[in-house]
Amino acid sequence: MKKNNSDVIRNEMSRRTQDFNWSSTPLGAMSQWPQGLKTAVEIMLGSRYAMWIGWGPEFIFLYNDAYAAMTLGPKHPWALGQPASEVWSEIWHDIGPRAESVLQTGEATWDEKLLLFLERRNFPEETYHTFSYSALPDGDGIGGMLCVVTEDTERVIGERRLQTLRELAARTTDEARTVNEACQNAVQILQSNPQDLPFTLIYLVGSNGETASLAGLNQMGINNQIVPELVKIAEKNGFWPFADVMEQGHSVEVENLRAHFGDNHVGVWPENPQQAMILPLTIPGQTQLAGFLVTAVSPRLVFNDAYKGFFELLAGQIASAVANAKIYEDEKKRAKELAELDKAKTAFFSNVSHEFRTPLTLMLGPVEDFLTKYGTELPNPIKDSLEIVNRNGVRLLRLVNTLLDFSRIEAGRSHAAFQPTDLAELTTDLASVFRAAMERGGLELITDCQELAEPVYVDREMWEKIVLNLLSNALKFTFEGKVTVSQIQKRSSIELTVRDTGTGIPNDQLHHLFDRFHRIENALSRTHEGSGIGLTLVQELVKLHGGSIKAESEPGVGSAFTVSIPSGKHHLPADQIVEGTEIHFSKNSAITY
Repeated sequence: MKKNNSDVIRNEMSRRTQDFNWSSTPLGAMSQWPQGLKTAVEIMLGSRYAMWIGWGPEFIFLYNDAYAAMTLGPKHPWALGQPASEVWSEIWHDIGPRAESVLQTGEATWDEKLLLFLERRNFPEETYHTFSYSALPDGDGIGGMLCVVTEDTERVIGERRLQTLRELAARTTDEARTVNEACQNAVQILQSNPQDLPFTLIYLVGSNGETASLAGLNQMGINNQIVPELVKIAEKNGFWPFADVMEQGHSVEVENLRAHFGDNHVGVWPENPQQAMILPLTIPGQTQLAGFLVTAVSPRLVFNDAYKGFFELLAGQIASAVANAKIYEDEKKRAKELAELDKAKTAFFSNVSHEFRTPLTLMLGPVEDFLTKYGTELPNPIKDSLEIVNRNGVRLLRLVNTLLDFSRIEAGRSHAAFQPTDLAELTTDLASVFRAAMERGGLELITDCQELAEPVYVDREMWEKIVLNLLSNALKFTFEGKVTVSQIQKRSSIELTVRDTGTGIPNDQLHHLFDRFHRIENALSRTHEGSGIGLTLVQELVKLHGGSIKAESEPGVGSAFTVSIPSGKHHLPADQIVEGTEIHFSKNSAITY
């Protein structure tokens, strides 16, 4: 403020300071003020930074426009010329000793984000301030002090609320696996911020849409009248107007809470909350509300738009957590139902396979015996018919056995016996079973199995099924050329490859090859028999050996199936390893065409 001319246009506090009757205060008339005070007041009034001056033993109060607008509230302009102990009587026990220290020692003070409860809105308000008290000289001594202050209330409270929202998003999203767990996690997090949330209730709407049940409570001091376990939403005579929220589709404020608390104390402040807000928990895509969030308003904060916005963000986070948990619950339920269905299906296949295998075995036995004993004596039409019955009966029995093997693996009842095996010899012998069938089909069978440095641990019956299934497929889809069976030793694994020059597999079908019951439509093959589980069974048997299988194919060129199993035995279950037994396999397992 420039005071050289009395007609200079001045701001409000410059005018009020100039016009004030200072003779009625211990400072006396302005003309009698010491030069140090005049200079300090001039600097303060001209600053756009919030400041106030306390002069003399009584700390007579002078302040600028920024301080009036930021801090004083309704105490402006009454505070001008009053003792600071009266202006800030509610916090003088905090700031008075600091001011006295400055007068006595001349040393400045510094406080950052100091919590002060200012009564500037007819209630003790939670506020935070960063300020410094500095000594003002008066001749040879100290005449008063200057306070430069910044109010940090919005920033401190904003950071606190942001932290609550951040923790709420993290814990309810990552940790909640049920709807109730999501609500319990939410109220635990909200309980860590009692300054903004004196109490919080979460109600979830039932499937009928008529009732709401309490799913979360973060304040145990509330009586049952305010916190019923179950409410009928349509009853408007209940304490919480849930029906209004549901009908209007937006939040509703509730007043006059203190009369209902009785002797119970709620929250961290001496006063019980007076207001609360009920917010709908809305899930996108659903017409019915998921529930309601009831949260009290702090008795020491202004219930402004920022506060309401915080509540709305909380409701959104909780609604999202409930929705995610509901999706997880539904998926878990669906997975359980699918697992039960799969178990029932596996049991069905197992039972059916057993039921089919017994009569098939009883039928095939007499047919095979009859052909063996009297085949040369039978008329050709009868012999041909019996051979067709026998050949197709064998195929059907093989299909039944495959289904039974697969169902055992699916049910976890397949018990392997991994034995040290000369795998080159075993694979070569298994491949030789197909030589006659290959030659009848006009194909060349090439076997190239390298001798291995040490025995390989395999379940020999399972390995037999792996090799024979792959060779059977190769024969089925190859009409000219050759089928090659090769086996090599790699650094830490054994690789078996069955390669053919057959019809090949379309590119869009390759990734479905090992799917259960998948068959390639309109594929050219020697026969149309098959269940679509042969390759799936092979894959499962390979997995039991700790290995993997992959397929490569080019239509019109041929296909290659490569099985890789680890060498050694450390990857296998110790209780399924059997040392030193002879090699046995069934040559009747092969399909003949």
